Amino acid sequence: MSSSDRFSGVLAPVITPFKTDLSIDTERLIKHCQWLRSQQVGLAVFGTNSEANSLSTTEKIQVLDRLTEAGIDPDAMMPGTGCCALSDSVSLTSHAVKLGCRGVLMLPPFFYKGVSDDGLYANYSQIIERVAEANLRLYLYHIPAFSGVGISVALIDRLVRDYPQTIAGIKDSSGDWENTKSYLDGGWDDFKVFCGSESFLLANMQNGGAGCISATANVNPAAIANLYQQWSSPGADDLQHELNKIRVIFQSLPMIAALKSATAICSGDDNWYRVRPPLTSLDEQSLQQLRQLLDDAQFTMAGL
Repeated sequence: MSSSDRFSGVLAPVITPFKTDLSIDTERLIKHCQWLRSQQVGLAVFGTNSEANSLSTTEKIQVLDRLTEAGIDPDAMMPGTGCCALSDSVSLTSHAVKLGCRGVLMLPPFFYKGVSDDGLYANYSQIIERVAEANLRLYLYHIPAFSGVGISVALIDRLVRDYPQTIAGIKDSSGDWENTKSYLDGGWDDFKVFCGSESFLLANMQNGGAGCISATANVNPAAIANLYQQWSSPGADDLQHELNKIRVIFQSLPMIAALKSATAICSGDDNWYRVRPPLTSLDEQSLQQLRQLLDDAQFTMAGL
């Protein structure tokens, strides 16, 4: 694997189905991943909208094994491997690399707030040194509204300088275009910048970005992938406008529960409504609101 063998395009932080006992429903997860791949998007399993931080490291390792055993191409996977505990991040990252995952998406350790860039640098450095795999491609994950810990341009400078083959890019879920632009303007060779919402996809591509890793790629993957492919075409603005209309529907409700509810509605499979505590499923009023909004938009998940 070379430094240029890095992700670009659209990836979905894959929603995680649960059984009635709240264990991971791996068979449904496999089928959802297969459908997403058929829609031309990659798989950021264990992302925020995967309920990743409600899953144990052991569960995640077992899921990665089951996905690869089922024939899901690890080259299409960018699993989230950033944990609060350094040892968990190392174990999960090492396992992902050994399975052949093309990259990992890594939250900073997110319990302690106000930590310094020196502390974050030490965390990432320790993970890289302990995993000790030339094939590791690490994508930083900036989502300060959830993590409370930001990824600064200065930190990226240090990491790229010391680990140019390993530090492959970043996902910016700040929702702040100026912050995304600061990453795009960083000047780092072959550093891939992904926006965290397709609402910014066209602007990201026009400014040299690599694509997006977006929650709604779980439910609207083909349309988002189409804009990625057509971003330089005359109709790109219209494609972006259509994506925004669908994005607004899901942003108007608790995102994870709404994504799962839409999947349940479009597939006819009520098992998709289930979330793992402390999250809760949509209440009846919100569910009816979602149904109406999807009907008004003539929304479907073709081929699900």
